[in-house]
Order: sequence, then C-alpha cells, then structure tokens
Amino acid sequence: MACYMRKCILIFSLLLVLRDTVLSQETARDSIKVAELNEVIFSFNKWEQQLNEVPNKITKISRAQILFRQPQTSADMLAQTGTVFIQKSQMGGGSPMIRGFATNRVLLVVDGVRMNNAIYRSGNLQNVISIDPLAIEESEVVFGPGSLIYGSDAIGGVMDFHSLEPRFSSDSTTLIEAGALARYSSANREKTIHADLNIGGRRVSWVGSITYSSFDDLKMGKHGGQDNYLRPEYIQRIGMNDSIRKNADPRVQKYTGYDQVNILQKIKIRLSDKLMMQYGFTYAGTGSAPRYDRLIQYRGGNLRFAEWNYGPMLWRMHNLNFLHAKKTALYDNARLTMAYQNYTESRIDRQRNRVSRNIQTEHVKAASLNWDAEKTLGRGQLFWGAEYVHNKVGSTGEIIDISNGNKEQAVSRYPDGSKWFSSGLYGSYKININNALTASSGIRYSYTGLDADFDDTYIPFPYDNARLRKGAFTFNTGMVYRAGNHWQFNANIASGYRMPNIDDIGKLFESAPGNITVPNPALKPEYAWNFETGLAYRSAGVRVELTGFHTLLEDAIVRRPFSFNGQDSIFFDGTRGRVEALQNVARATVWGLQLSTIIPIYEGFSARLNANYITGKETDETAGDGEEKQVPLRHAPPFYGNLALAYLKGKIQVELNTIYNSRLSNSKLAPTEQAKAEIYAVDREGRPYSPDWYTVNLNTSYRLNSAFSIQAAWENITNQRYRPYSSGLVAAGSQVVVGVRYDVR
Repeated sequence: MACYMRKCILIFSLLLVLRDTVLSQETARDSIKVAELNEVIFSFNKWEQQLNEVPNKITKISRAQILFRQPQTSADMLAQTGTVFIQKSQMGGGSPMIRGFATNRVLLVVDGVRMNNAIYRSGNLQNVISIDPLAIEESEVVFGPGSLIYGSDAIGGVMDFHSLEPRFSSDSTTLIEAGALARYSSANREKTIHADLNIGGRRVSWVGSITYSSFDDLKMGKHGGQDNYLRPEYIQRIGMNDSIRKNADPRVQKYTGYDQVNILQKIKIRLSDKLMMQYGFTYAGTGSAPRYDRLIQYRGGNLRFAEWNYGPMLWRMHNLNFLHAKKTALYDNARLTMAYQNYTESRIDRQRNRVSRNIQTEHVKAASLNWDAEKTLGRGQLFWGAEYVHNKVGSTGEIIDISNGNKEQAVSRYPDGSKWFSSGLYGSYKININNALTASSGIRYSYTGLDADFDDTYIPFPYDNARLRKGAFTFNTGMVYRAGNHWQFNANIASGYRMPNIDDIGKLFESAPGNITVPNPALKPEYAWNFETGLAYRSAGVRVELTGFHTLLEDAIVRRPFSFNGQDSIFFDGTRGRVEALQNVARATVWGLQLSTIIPIYEGFSARLNANYITGKETDETAGDGEEKQVPLRHAPPFYGNLALAYLKGKIQVELNTIYNSRLSNSKLAPTEQAKAEIYAVDREGRPYSPDWYTVNLNTSYRLNSAFSIQAAWENITNQRYRPYSSGLVAAGSQVVVGVRYDVR
C-alpha cells in the first residue's frame, strides 16, 4: 500500500509540474471559478445547496459519467467512483461498503424515498442492483450519518439516486427527447439494450425508460497465481442423480449468469405556476441468480450444494409527490411525498444427493409519507420535515421433493405477518454568518417499533413474540470556512442510529457452515457518533479534497454465540450447528482518510486520483476473561483507490485508469471472514487472506454525429485474476466492451 501511495503521489506531483508549465492559470481561472461557485448538491437536506456550504464529504455521479463508463449495474456504478467499496457474493449482487459500514447500516434512497426495509440484513445485500444506472439522472453519496434527515440505518452514509425527470417544453411545440443504447461485454457475454423517451408540453410531460440485460457465466482472469480461485468442477443433475462434472474451462464460474429488466414511468403535471404534481412507477426484476459463494462450498471433500439460488428479486414502487413553491409563513418551498413499495425475494437451496429442495419466500409491503419544507430566514435557511414509514413482512417456507413433486410447508425465515414502523420529526438551520463562514445544525426525534409473533409449529421457540418501542434523538452540527478564493475547511459532528428490524430480531437461518442464527427478541438500538474534518483546495479546475473521520458505534448489533432452549447447538436442515444470535454486545470504532483529486493538465487532458484508507476494530464483550477483546471490523475494506488520465475534446473521450486494492493478512481479517476459507487465497501457513491486486483499463467514446456515438473499452488489460475483499465472486478477466448509443436532447 505504501509503495502504491508513493507512486501515486509522485505521478500527481509530476502532473502538477506539467500542468503549471503548459497551462496559463490566469486565462482559465475566471470561468472555472464561476462553475465551482454555482455547483449545487441536491440530496443534502433534500433541497438544493451550494457544494461549498455543505460540511459533509459528498461524491457526485453525473449522467454523462454513467454513460461514458458504462457500468453493468448500479453497484458497478458506485465502485467506479473510487470512493465506495463493493462486495459481491454472486454476479447478481453488489453490496456497498461506506466508511466501514454496509448493508443495513447504509441507506439507499431513490427519488426521495428510502429503499431500506424491515428485512435488510447485516449480511451482504444485493438490493442496490435493482436501480437501473441507465435511468439515473444524477446520484450522490453523502458520507457519514444521515439520520437527521433519513432516520434509522443511515450510519455509514446515504446513497441518493435521482431517476430521469420529465421535461417540459419551453414553447408551444411538443418537446421530444430520446435515447437508446446497445452494449456487449465479452467476459460474461453481457447483452444490454436500453431505450428512454421524453414527451413534454407546457403543462404535462412524461418520461419512460426500459432496460433489459442478460448475463452469462463470468470468466475470471488468467494471471495472479491464485489457483484456488478456479472452478475445477460443478454439480449437474443428470436423471435422478447429482453428478460432479469436470469444468471444461476452470476460469469460467459455472452458474453465475442471470437476467434483469428495469422499467421507469413518470408523468409530471403543472397544476399551477406554484404547484407541481408528479407520479412515478418503478419496476425492477431479476431472474433466478445463483449464489456463487455457496455453490463452491465443500463438505467432506465434496461440493455441498447442488442448488443455491436467489429466486426472482422484484421491486415495485409507486411514488406520488406534490411540490409547492410559494412563500408562506411556514415555508418557501414544500414537498409532500407518498410512496408504496412492494418487494419479493426468495432463497432456493438443495444439498447434493438430497431430493428435498428448500424454498423460503419473503414479501414486504412498505408505505411511507414524507413532508419536507424549506424557509429562508435572514441570512439563513430553515429545513424541517416529518416522516412515517410502515412495513409488513410476509414470510413462508416450503420443501419440495424433486423426485415426486410433493410439497410440504416448512419453517419460514421470518415471523410471518410481522410489522415494523418508524416516525420522525426533524429541523435543521443553516446560516451564512459572513461571506467566508457557514454554520449548520439540526435535531431529529424518531419513534420506532416492531411486532412479531413466533410460530412454534416447526421450531420450539422459548418465546411467543417480540415487541419493541423506542424513541431516539439524533443531531448534527457543522461549519464550513472558505479562506480566500481557493481554500475551504469543513468540520462536522453527527450522530446516527439504527433500530433493530425484523431481520435482526426474528431471523432463523444458517449463517455459515456449522453456525445457526436464531431470533433474539431482546435487541435494542445501536447508536453512532461521527467526527469529521475536511480540507479542500479549488483553483482553475484543480480540486483536492482530504477528509478524515472517526466513528464510534455503541451497543453494536453483532452475531455472537447464544443459547437456545438451554442448548448451545441445535439441528437445522438435518445438520447440527452451533447456535448464534445477533446481540448488543460490542462497540465498533472506525477511522480513516479519503483523498480525492482532479487536475486539468493541458488542452483536454486531466488526471483524477481517489484513495481511501479505512480501518476499524470491534470490541467483543462476550470474551469473559475480564479484558476487552478487539477484532478487525468485518466491513472495513483494505486500502483501495484509482488513478486515471483522461482526454476530452470535441467528439473524442478517452480514459486510461488503474484500480488498486491492498493486501489484508490473515490477522487483519475479521473472525467471520477467517471462517470463509473457500473464498480467500491461502498464505504460507495455510491460512486465508486477501491478496493485493490491480487492474489497468481503457475507456473510449467517439461521437459520429449529433445523435450517434460508439463506445469501446478494454477492461483488465493485463488479465489479472483477483477476488475483491470479502467477495465470493472472482472478478472478470480481460474483456472487451462495445456499445452504440443514440441520444437526441
């Protein structure tokens, strides 16, 4: 890592010298300064604000960046920023890690509506791939706790996605805008087609988008020396037998392919000059997605599972909002958002040489109501709002005998019919004390509860139900100091919290081979404190941002050994396993540095660097020896970053970049990761560890005319074989990506 950092610093120092030699800063400064001062961020406090008045670190993702880099999924889109780490257990997945937190400790927001629901788990989570990157107008990642605005779960950060917006015509003619794309990637034979259309009048406008993607089995790289990453054999059902077959090409990860459809529809109506109404419908559906990290598990020297699939993952959202832009005594602008979401997901598994196929299916119905308002008061702005969210969980279990088709009911993953709700009130005030200093502060009160009734038909639970009602105060306070025209200093203190959900309290499943997680109704909330400082320099297109942070998580919910009906082990799915449960028995500490730099060099050339050092510890209060036991934090990834040289001029755009991850030795792996030997490389002592790796990639785009452009990329040019930290899936080897895009705006 140190060697890589020294090389990056040396390269950037040379680029700065080159830039200062060939570029006259005086001629460029005025135009660049205007662009910087006018740059706004949309998600912070849910209203537009100038970026140089916001105390948090924020990464913006524009539509132009998305269309140039061509991510296959939204998880890949986040990874391409160089500031978010992505874990993948299967190709139909992607779990974002932000500042040492992941899954139900980070928040997904789409068009102002939270996606996180009552069954978002602490394990790796793939729901972000339901968001279509080709239907995104703009997105931001807000780092640090966002509980003031969004309530529970927003501890590590908030990923805020804004889908395509209907556009009105500016005159009496009808505005028609259209886009289409076709793309092919060689490593997994990706075939993607996309189309979007906007039809706008003076008072009514509509936008629609549809994307279909098909992915075949993914082929890994050739070089890197990690032979245990190969897939030498797989199980195939032949007649009435599960046969172990030799893989003709061990670099092909058999049973990783899947397909996906995304649909977006929005209609916007200008009811008056001051009142706007918009209705949106979003649909995302995947086919069955094999969970690759389970399919490569061995037991007794043989592959364990003949089947392990996530069933179709469906997400449907109806979103109706009203925007009133009129100055009143209470607000200048106000937005009412009503949303209804319906989620469906399932797990399907069958062990080798067994005829019993286990199916667990979950449905979540989520309704939400948000009121958000903004009022200018003197030199400051008041933001205030209210929220109510209600989730109902349906959960069923079923066993099918594949030899005769007989079905029987079985234990479900969660208590069927359980409910989770959250309500909150918040207020925040930002004031420009003078031209150089901006201060902001806010507070929120939330009240959250859940109800779950346990069915002892299949499992003799030692409790009948779980009831939880808890209130929580969270706050933040920050300041931004702008020294002169170029320097900026930020400081921010924020608290966050996460209320236990149905997954935390009511889940019954095999968390790892030999470990059975059981429900724990005694859980309580976990709370976070985040301290952050940042230093930024902006001048004539140069942008350098350095952010340091330190987060403390109290009463952390972690999986630890447990007792169930007085026993430390039970039989589950025909196998005896050690009992575990999620418990408030730990404290977590995360700290790190994030560096982001953009440097224009000369006539269209620019350079970009992102580097992230994040480390964390978890304190285990169950050690029992009178001393605190500290272990590495599971979701603190190794040092990672990217370095890119870009060229943009006229019809041509080119970017050459390298992506790097450092090594994590066995001693720096969390205990839960050390237990996943099947996904890690093996060191000289035979212990699992995560090797360092790099890739070199080339992206190009050429605009043939005002409407058509062609794109080509060569990714992983040196054909490295690597598996990102904590991932079950080995990344793509050297591949070619080609695409054709039609765009009339």
